[in-house]
Amino acid sequence: MRDLSTTETSTKRPGSRSPRRSLLLALGASALLSLAGPAHAAPARDPLPADIPGYQAALDLVKSADVRDAVCRFLSTPLPAGGGAPVQTIPETAEPCQGLPAFTVKEPVAVNEITPAFAAGTVQPLATEAVKLTQLVSSLSTTVNGRNATVMLNPTQGGGWHLAAIRDGDSDARYAGRASVGTLVFTEPQIRGWYQLRLTTVEPLNDQARQGLGGRAAVSLSEYQGLVKARYADKLPGSGYDVHGYSSGYSLPREADDTTSPAPLIAGGSGAALALAGGTALILRRRRRANNA
Repeated sequence: MRDLSTTETSTKRPGSRSPRRSLLLALGASALLSLAGPAHAAPARDPLPADIPGYQAALDLVKSADVRDAVCRFLSTPLPAGGGAPVQTIPETAEPCQGLPAFTVKEPVAVNEITPAFAAGTVQPLATEAVKLTQLVSSLSTTVNGRNATVMLNPTQGGGWHLAAIRDGDSDARYAGRASVGTLVFTEPQIRGWYQLRLTTVEPLNDQARQGLGGRAAVSLSEYQGLVKARYADKLPGSGYDVHGYSSGYSLPREADDTTSPAPLIAGGSGAALALAGGTALILRRRRRANNA
């Protein structure tokens, strides 16, 4: 497949790369990663990450009493057994954290996903084109009765963040938090693969990612684009695959939304996929009650 990061002329032998263009690509990726790295690192930050819009509001949200209560209600509800278990309503209680061990919710870290244009092969293999910030996640400071949880924030229309779900386990936050200065962590959500990008080199962080790279320890960003293009280019929205209603393939990144559920629910399924939905609705109901008191 043609390397999208290469511009050829008739005077160059096939497969050669323009030194100037390679340097520009590397410098562009380096500049992005030097900015993105601190924003995804787990330790305390000062100043706040500039590349995450509304980060202070997101930090305030995950540290709020409302989110803590939602986490306690999630942790107090037994996990449904089996993938076919029915959806369960989590009852509201006056003191949802009563009787649970002390814990805190860590600072949010960024979840970056590959973009549809990158998967389609219609943009250059650059970090700025390949991935997009879609979500923030926070894990807990400690396990609670043998369980951990991940608080998931989605962007809200008009700016800001809202509680989208609480997922059992902390793998998303652990992988997202592995970014550092000079690196960027991103996910290929269709296979739940997590990768680290070092300048223009993609390295796998979990087994799914290693399988996604065909068992290789590292590939160039251009090579990785070729792999995801082969997997998803004919399955993007608007393709015949999509129009005929097949459920697999590439989906668009999460859009900003204000959607809420009528009540917080815990969905049946495996422990890794359980989520407490409707956290925003819970917070809004409590705020309305407080305002009417």
